[in-house]
Amino acid sequence: MASPLSKHPADLLTIGELAARSGTRTSALRFYEAEGLISATRSGAGHRRYPRSTLRRVAFVRAGREIGLSIDEIRASLATLPADRTPTKADWARLSRSWRHHLDTRIRYLERLRSDLTSCIGCGCLSLTSCRLQNRDDELARTGDGAPLLRSDG
Repeated sequence: MASPLSKHPADLLTIGELAARSGTRTSALRFYEAEGLISATRSGAGHRRYPRSTLRRVAFVRAGREIGLSIDEIRASLATLPADRTPTKADWARLSRSWRHHLDTRIRYLERLRSDLTSCIGCGCLSLTSCRLQNRDDELARTGDGAPLLRSDG
């Protein structure tokens, strides 16, 4: 792949410009770069410069995070994009379709959570001994990190 700096300088964005155009904090952009989700080259003065196509990648990363994908899942998805050219609409559509299973799983989880919370709030039991979401004395700590009563695998 050609270096982004070989393009016309007007086709490159500073980190501040990328942040403003994408609505993403510069610290998040640095994190995305450190995680290999986006890449920048450096100017002669050592400043980051991003090709305009990075805007699409950032939007994709943000969409993935919104639906609950991990950084590793997003990285794996982005790795399927062509390295020798800017991704096309068809490339993005194919990649987005691959997320359908994850979205469907997330929707089922959220619907179950909504039902559990509705029944909990509406049950009126006010009983910590029979509440489905109760975790007396942190008994669930032995099952590992996180909130096992709210996890999609719980």
